[in-house]
Amino acid sequence: MAKKSMIEREIKRIRLIQKYDKKRQAIKKSIKLTDNFQDNIQLQQSLQNIPRNSLKCRKRNRCWMTGRSRGFYRNFGLSRHVLREMSHECLLPGIKKSSW
Repeated sequence: MAKKSMIEREIKRIRLIQKYDKKRQAIKKSIKLTDNFQDNIQLQQSLQNIPRNSLKCRKRNRCWMTGRSRGFYRNFGLSRHVLREMSHECLLPGIKKSSW
């Protein structure tokens, strides 16, 4: 189980991403369209004033059951430990335990 503070930090990042996404896209679009150098600098500064945690690349994938960030399977949204336990209990459709 991950620390509660780490899970809450990720929730905060998700909220910030959703909050500032449209603003960030609008500023980036206006940067591409401007020809004036001074306006471009002001737009870049306004882009830098947006919180860093609102970037999509700062979000970390976490298991929805345990909050573990390592060994994450995107298809299921689970970490490898939980995926293995759930597949042994036949709770995931289409998953078979392989042995050779």
